[in-house]
Amino acid sequence: MTTRIGLVGAGFIAGRHLDALSAIEGVAVAGVADPRADRAEVLAARAGAAAYAHWQDLIDVERLDALYVCVPPHAHGEVEGAAVERGLPLFVEKPLATDLPTAEALADRIDGAGLLTSVGYHWRYLDTLETARELLAEAPARMVLGTWLDRAPRVDWWARQDGSGGQTVEQATHLFDVARVLVGEVAGGWATGSRSAEGPGDILDVCTAALRFTSGAVGSFSNSCLLPRAQRIGVELVAPGLGLWLTEHQLVVTDADGERTVHRGVDPFAAEDRAFVAALRGEGDDVRTTYREALRTHRLAVTVATAAVDGGTVQL
Repeated sequence: MTTRIGLVGAGFIAGRHLDALSAIEGVAVAGVADPRADRAEVLAARAGAAAYAHWQDLIDVERLDALYVCVPPHAHGEVEGAAVERGLPLFVEKPLATDLPTAEALADRIDGAGLLTSVGYHWRYLDTLETARELLAEAPARMVLGTWLDRAPRVDWWARQDGSGGQTVEQATHLFDVARVLVGEVAGGWATGSRSAEGPGDILDVCTAALRFTSGAVGSFSNSCLLPRAQRIGVELVAPGLGLWLTEHQLVVTDADGERTVHRGVDPFAAEDRAFVAALRGEGDDVRTTYREALRTHRLAVTVATAAVDGGTVQL
């Protein structure tokens, strides 16, 4: 029996998911919805799907087994709420929203409906992250340094605070999520940031946070969108006798034997989509980030971003 998926959003990330889903046997992307009808038509054509200018038409017309929500941060909320009302399992791309209340309200509704959910923190599916976790089991991290030094994406909503929530919420959230997986929960800290005339839009163009974890480890997380291209994106960890540098593509391990590089062996986008579909079919249980779990990372990112505006305490 074919598993029918609806896709809301027709941007780059939506395309990654469409290609990954189309490669799974017995899965059909039934429809793609985007307010830019031309984008919906182009992406839908790649999978032989129907194109819609509004997500409401997609869920009204198509018989769906699940809905992927791959929209800008400011557009989250209404579409997920409609899916909950219909009992549709959800895959939601991060971040969950620009703010915290929207995501908290949705988490409660999703829990109340008992829906299967997954959120696109795809770094969790890196085999190199699993390698890092295994190494840290023997020598827990004492320090973590997260860095996202990059350019501003060329989409109109990204550089608006009310469109993206800022770089800390939209991009650096991946760093916080990896840190939660490998180091544990954050107890508190301090953050600051600023913006300049050279920066894009009205968002902070530099931000840094010093955090303390419940384990006693300490961390520093910095992000900037002032560069002409991606320069340094990843998480560095320091443990007794062990150093790790994890990116989306590789893991560099430094220990008593020297330094070695482990390249990822899996496509994390494909892996998270396979896991969601398997759970949807009742054939697997490898969803690593439910909506409720993603809310913990989102709360951390939003709290840091809020504290950074005027330079303040990160209180969780």
